[in-house]
Amino acid sequence: MVSGKLCCGVNRTGILVRIASEMRQQMLGQPHVRPMRLSRRTISSFVRVEPEGYRTDAALAKWVRMGVRFALAASRRTG
Repeated sequence: MVSGKLCCGVNRTGILVRIASEMRQQMLGQPHVRPMRLSRRTISSFVRVEPEGYRTDAALAKWVRMGVRFALAASRRTG
């Protein structure tokens, strides 16, 4: 959570990262990145990154920074 907004999380299949909708297709084109699904629904504001996509500290930091940037921007929009 950043400024009251969810930015990323962890589940048994990888990390979940909140992204801006305009970045969705670009992120899904990266290796080890999949849509986030909850039951049968696709959650468009998140992507799931498989462990191979954040194997190094630098790769993990990149994904966390992306989620934090989104959360900060969302916080500014909602005041």
